[in-house]
Amino acid sequence: MSSSPAFKLPTVADVVAARARIKDYAVVTPLVESPLLNERLGGRLFAKAEVLQRTGSFKFRGAYNRLAELTPDERRRGVITYSSGNYAQGIAAAAKLLGIPAVILMPADAPRIKLDNTRAHGAEVLPYDRHTESREAMGERIGRERGLVLVKPYDEIAVVAGQGTAGLELIEQAKARGAKLDAVLAPCGGGGLVAGCAIAVAAESPGTEMFAVEPEGFDDTRRSLEKGSPVPNAPGAQSFCDALLMGIPGDLTFAVNSKLVTRGIAVSDDAVRTAMAVAFNEFKLVVEPSGSVALAAVLSGAVPIRNRTVAVVLSGGNVDPGTFRDALARAG
Repeated sequence: MSSSPAFKLPTVADVVAARARIKDYAVVTPLVESPLLNERLGGRLFAKAEVLQRTGSFKFRGAYNRLAELTPDERRRGVITYSSGNYAQGIAAAAKLLGIPAVILMPADAPRIKLDNTRAHGAEVLPYDRHTESREAMGERIGRERGLVLVKPYDEIAVVAGQGTAGLELIEQAKARGAKLDAVLAPCGGGGLVAGCAIAVAAESPGTEMFAVEPEGFDDTRRSLEKGSPVPNAPGAQSFCDALLMGIPGDLTFAVNSKLVTRGIAVSDDAVRTAMAVAFNEFKLVVEPSGSVALAAVLSGAVPIRNRTVAVVLSGGNVDPGTFRDALARAG
């Protein structure tokens, strides 16, 4: 694995502090299960329904935690970030609650529901071409020009800690139902959710394995964990998991994940469609493609569940109606 980083890593104390900071605003989402699905799988499967979180994804947790720590001067200046949609909505909603101006760089091809919802919360949306423009460079440049504070989507301690509150809740909810988890799986883009959950799992449920799940072709974390250092994705890959199309793991998130994650898993778009259909039919939840990858990994057999107890994070539900209908129609 990678050598020790030259920067501070988030701890479970940061996650606990984040929970106290966001508790009046974030939803404690349910941990659901389906007896009939459990019977078919031959094990016990829990699903953390972050689709029911404020703004429809776990991203609100880290976004609010990050903005809440800004100084009065920073709040007055405003913030800028970049996101394919879910963090954009989280920042926009948190900024509105805290009275902070927000500018968000979003891909021009982001799902319409994510673009519309971000604007509805009052944020200024600036589109960019995800294939030809660097959102990081644009964010830094516009931030300097306007005097805005750049808040990154995943590679910051406050963001990772906020996302980790979902993992903390998951472990506590499972324990309350008398369950000892063999494994927890979470979707992985930049790695913030996985890192936060891994911190919570390692502290509160030692012995439980933690898996990072990505779309095929965008499995930079999987390959980086195998190599022991960050490696980028090859250009040209495609997936309809729009929230997970990152190029390379974050420095902070990889430093955490390389220590705490068992391994990475890549799933196909077909497996994701099947997972979306199962979530809809068994849990009665609308889950977007990116939010379904962890469930897809279990259903496809990438992580064994027979005679075991496994939990997955359904990380978001912001999907355009047409995409959702098409996924269900094409599900295997």
